[in-house]
Order: sequence, then C-alpha cells, then structure tokens
Amino acid sequence: MKYNFLGNTGLAVSEICFGAMTFGGSGYWEAIGKVQQQGVNDLIKTVVDSGINFIDTANVYSFGESEKLLGLSIKHLGLNRNELVIATKVRGRMGEGVNNVGLSRYHIFQSVDDSLQRLQLDHIDILYVHGVDPKTPVEEIMRTLNDIVLTGKVRYIAVCNWPAWMVMKAIGIAEKQGWNKFVGLQYFYSLSGRDIEREIVPLAADQNLAIMPWSPLAGGFLSGKFTRDNEKAGDSRRDNFDFPPINKEKAYDIIDVIAEIGKTHGVSAAQIALAWVRLQKGITSTIIGAKNVEQLNDNIKSTTLQLSAEELQRINEVSALTKEYPGWMVERQAADREIK
Repeated sequence: MKYNFLGNTGLAVSEICFGAMTFGGSGYWEAIGKVQQQGVNDLIKTVVDSGINFIDTANVYSFGESEKLLGLSIKHLGLNRNELVIATKVRGRMGEGVNNVGLSRYHIFQSVDDSLQRLQLDHIDILYVHGVDPKTPVEEIMRTLNDIVLTGKVRYIAVCNWPAWMVMKAIGIAEKQGWNKFVGLQYFYSLSGRDIEREIVPLAADQNLAIMPWSPLAGGFLSGKFTRDNEKAGDSRRDNFDFPPINKEKAYDIIDVIAEIGKTHGVSAAQIALAWVRLQKGITSTIIGAKNVEQLNDNIKSTTLQLSAEELQRINEVSALTKEYPGWMVERQAADREIK
C-alpha cells in the first residue's frame, strides 16, 4: 500500500480510504448497505491487513450506527488506535429538534461529542463539514471549527460538497484570523462525474489541499455490472438508490471502454475505473466502500494496476468534460502567454 501526505499536514494516509457507509443500514441507508458487526469486523480486518490506515464514516450514516459499529470493531479487533486515521462528518440532521442539523456552533460541538461517544474514541483525526449550511455564516463555521480543534477533540478539519468560492472564502477568513484551515476536500469524482476538474481541482492545487474522491464508481454504476443490455444489476445499490446522478448514456460509453481494457489486464471494469481516479493529479486517497470482503479485495487490487499512456488517453477521451465558459476562454487566452 502506498501512502500520501494529507495536503501539507505531514500526516500520511493510505492511497485508499475505506468508507463505512455500508455499515448498519437502518431506514434511508438500507439501500446502500446493511453490514452488521461480524461483517464489519471482517471488513475492517481486511482493511488493516492490506495496509489501509484511513477509515471514513459520518454521523448521519445509518443515523449513528456506522460510527457505533466501527468503534466496536476497533475494540473487538484490538487495533492500535495510533495506527489509524479516523474521519467523520458533521452537518446532517441527527434528530427532530430544530437545532439538530446544520453547522451552527451549537450543533457542531454537540455532534462531535456524540460522534466520539459512538466511536468510543477520545479524538477524531479529520472532521469534515458534510455540506453547505446556508443559514450559518462561513465566519462562524470556521471559528467554531478552530475552537473544536483547540479542545483536542479534533485534529484536522476538512470539507465536503461546498462550491469552490465558498471553500476559498473560508480559507481566506481562517488565514486572516490565524485559525485552523481546511486541509482536505471530499468530493464526488469518477469517470462519469469529472465536474470537480473545473474549479475544485485547481483550487486544491493552488492551496495544497488533499482531494479524497467519494463514489469513484459512481454509486456502483461503473462496476461493470451495468450495461445497455443490463440496466439492473440485481445486487447493486443503484437498483434501488439511483445516486449520484450521472449521464447514463455517456456512462455506458465509458463502461464499454473500461470493460475492454479490463479484459486485456484480466481485471474487473471496477479496477480500471478506480485505477484511473487514483492516477489523476492531486488525488490523495480514494474512498471505497464494500458490502463484503470479496468486493473489498477486488477494489484494493486496483492499487497495483498500471495503465498505459494509450489506455489513459482512451479513457480520458470517452469521459471528457464538455468545455464550459469561462474555462474555454481562459484556455484560449492563455495561449498567447506560451514561450516558444
């Protein structure tokens, strides 16, 4: 397993991060996964044995069950807490109360305490804000995150799903005030969802932020189980939970290419899709989820897969973004600054 530094923190994380969204499976989350304690233990043991040291969960995953199951697994397996990097999140609704949602100081402090209790840990290594809260000022969010780090309950802060301008605003505020800043970005990124290449990837490069892609297989659509002739996989969350949204016709074109390349390597289409994400500029750790050890091992094998320049070009071409303004104008006008 290869390790990368998390931005400029000096913290080393495995190039694969294991996502615990399949743990629990109560209510809304049942379509994603229903892995219970023994299955969780088997998955976490496989994760650690493979060299993965980075595990990602969230308070909203099965409304706290994912955190509980992960915490118990760490205890049951007798894992060394100091060899693990545990990430969780805050923002989502965790109860009926009017203040039991969002990124207010009230909710962030309460959520961190609740997450620590469920995880049975004394600190969270990386706390992500899980999305935009349009009712809480960015300055309040950043001050609260700085204060929660100062308590020792959180080591680093990061962000999911914010637009680039808001991330940059938050970094600017924290820089001005001398507060802790975001160190990483968790965003949807896959062959059928390359949108972050427009603004988020350049932002990450400019600010030296780690990128942790979520759903690199587009909710299982790029696993190889879906084709134009087989629109239902029968054992995929996409069958009952069609998310994240993608252009499926374009995705089928992508699947045709990665399935063909996979055959030449003797590997699954999923491994090709995961390898492509891993090889993209700025990617620190790709988040993978699994319902069973077999699926997990197949995904982990993608870390040893090397793609040729020709193969990467074919994949890039079939999955390329449509150019949008002002991007195409920036590219056009940059041409006269090239020295020949």
